[in-house]
Amino acid sequence: MPKNVVTLTTRISTKDAHYGGELVAGAKILELFGDTATLLLIQQDGTEGLFRAYQDIEFLAPVHAGDFLEIKATLTGVGKTSRQLQFEAVKFVEGSKNSKKPDKARFLKKPILVAKAKGTCVVK
Repeated sequence: MPKNVVTLTTRISTKDAHYGGELVAGAKILELFGDTATLLLIQQDGTEGLFRAYQDIEFLAPVHAGDFLEIKATLTGVGKTSRQLQFEAVKFVEGSKNSKKPDKARFLKKPILVAKAKGTCVVK
């Protein structure tokens, strides 16, 4: 894996569902972007760094409990003490939205881009 890219894979839990229909708040996706940024900075700089700002956040598709996401962070710029990152969250398994069959899930034929953003981190 290139040193300027990291990927996390996670399943969204029912405890992450915030709204009716087990819909997940966008804040959960931002949390995952932050975790991925931390991993990338540790890999790049040997430090967790501090998240400074998000830019151009877009939530493009709903995320529900039971969905599996792949979160990718790419290093796009390096300053003396700052790092610019680009993020993407892709849903590749969709959990069941049917309460009668909560154990059902399916791999998506084509993954769905659910969110993207840019961000700036500070390292010391």
